[in-house]
Amino acid sequence: MRYRTFGRTNWQVSDIGYGMWGMGGWTGSDDDESRQSLHRAVELGCNFFDTAWAYGQGHSEKLLGQLVRAHPDKRLYTATKIPPKNLKWPARREYSLDDTFPPDHIRRYTEASLKNLGLESVDLIQFHVWDDSWADDERWQKAMADLKREGLIRAVGISLNRWEPENAIRALRTGLVDAVQVIYNIFDQNPEDELFPVCRELNIAVIARVPFDEGTLTGTLTRNSKWPEGDWRNGYFNAENLKASLERVEALRLLVPNDMTMSEMALRFILANPDVSTIIPGMRKLKHVDLNLAASEAGPLDPALVEKLRPHRWVRRPTGWSQ
Repeated sequence: MRYRTFGRTNWQVSDIGYGMWGMGGWTGSDDDESRQSLHRAVELGCNFFDTAWAYGQGHSEKLLGQLVRAHPDKRLYTATKIPPKNLKWPARREYSLDDTFPPDHIRRYTEASLKNLGLESVDLIQFHVWDDSWADDERWQKAMADLKREGLIRAVGISLNRWEPENAIRALRTGLVDAVQVIYNIFDQNPEDELFPVCRELNIAVIARVPFDEGTLTGTLTRNSKWPEGDWRNGYFNAENLKASLERVEALRLLVPNDMTMSEMALRFILANPDVSTIIPGMRKLKHVDLNLAASEAGPLDPALVEKLRPHRWVRRPTGWSQ
């Protein structure tokens, strides 16, 4: 496993981290399988784990807390997220800070997450949604500063809405945000335009999520792909999006090296960008842990292949089904 500096925190985090959305107790998830996969990741050197209260109303957080306590000799970095008070994803301009993150809500859910984790402090607390119209509101700024001063959190982050990478730049310039979580992959290269230069300037860590475009970039989807009842991907991969996604994947297959899978290529494309601090693929199965974490040792893609992948950027804007 290789490690990168997590922005101005100076934490040394694994460049392949662990996204724990799939461990929220949803249909198809199994806690024993999840625990085995988490422990395997630690064995392989993974030390950054991202969860949220919304992942099963604390279910995933509890699994992370158990993992940390099972490895007292390891420095495992914990990241979780505060849900918006109105429980609406994504954030919208018409929602006020009172609708989403009033100060008492920020504290209440930070304390709830700490209780679920069974920890006295969490390394990174993130707003699970964000709209930059709230950036100048001093109430969230003071709430986070107070939590830091009290030692309940070590760093502050923002998780950005899908396909809105520029919708946090004002917040980043307040000086209070230590990390930003954003969708970044072969298709979604837009964060490179405005967001990443600001993060570089301010030494803010970047967490790259959705490295496989919800599964498209694994190369395993077909026109007949189905998901469990209630799985939000049934809406995301509607007929329109599934058709367009499959067409783009077919164009990519021609570029996958003979000794590489599309999934590995997708991860190593992201690793080729030094602005990224860590990538957080979701992994429930042991075989996926082994395969994804192996990408770290393989390292960034050859620059020539990265340049061939750049034209596969897919400029998309949020829609009713995309969130």
